Amino acid sequence: MASKASAAALNPPSSRGLHLDIRAVSHAFDLDGQALAVLDEVSFELKPGESLALLGPSGCGKSTLLRLVAGLEAPRCGEILADNAAITAPDPSRVVVFQDPTLYPWRTVSDNVALGLQAQGVLDHNGRLRVAQELERVGLAGFANAYPRQLSGGMASRAALARALVNRPRLLILDEPLGKLDSLTRIRMQGKLVSLWQERQYSALMVTHDVEEALLMADRVLVFSPRPARLLESIEVGIAHPRRRDDPRMITLRRAILELLGAA
Repeated sequence: MASKASAAALNPPSSRGLHLDIRAVSHAFDLDGQALAVLDEVSFELKPGESLALLGPSGCGKSTLLRLVAGLEAPRCGEILADNAAITAPDPSRVVVFQDPTLYPWRTVSDNVALGLQAQGVLDHNGRLRVAQELERVGLAGFANAYPRQLSGGMASRAALARALVNRPRLLILDEPLGKLDSLTRIRMQGKLVSLWQERQYSALMVTHDVEEALLMADRVLVFSPRPARLLESIEVGIAHPRRRDDPRMITLRRAILELLGAA
């Protein structure tokens, strides 16, 4: 029979999603002595437990916005608040999953997933149980001792997802995490991400270039202009999960978003 500590590690209490408030954020980079504007007074709110997808032309500033939310950079103007406190640095409550899984090739899958807990100094027995739990949750329980070179692209993406989830984030930040996957693996991973979000109740902020993916996964879709990014429209999806690609409501929303992006 599992101990109380083990049971708690395997069945953690659901954590409330983080509340994010982005207020008139503008940002620019210095390029050859000139300021290159990438964000132009962007404002929106992410409610606790809500899932938002960011859509816009390539290079418009979406990924830059994610870096600001993660605390990897500070905006030049405006402010970003997490639960009404200014974001000034990275925090374990806000975890990023990038397009490239960035697994360390010399570490096993289990040890890659354990990186965050190790950095926090909490890789004890219960920490190892959490790692095993997340590997099972993403379908990699049999690959704990494998190395990244032995994984397919989809498996590597699932390992990166487990590495993020083991920290029990209140905000999961997804920067095109499925962009390099084949179409069938991508469809499966979309379903997996939605299921995990429903189960864990964290808030989610995702960048994608796939309009259909945004509509399949998010509560709301934010559509941005070309650089410097301005928020053009916030679109409520309003369709229960699981969603069907051939749902007439999805098709109508897709058409409206493509028109906003000038691609209809």
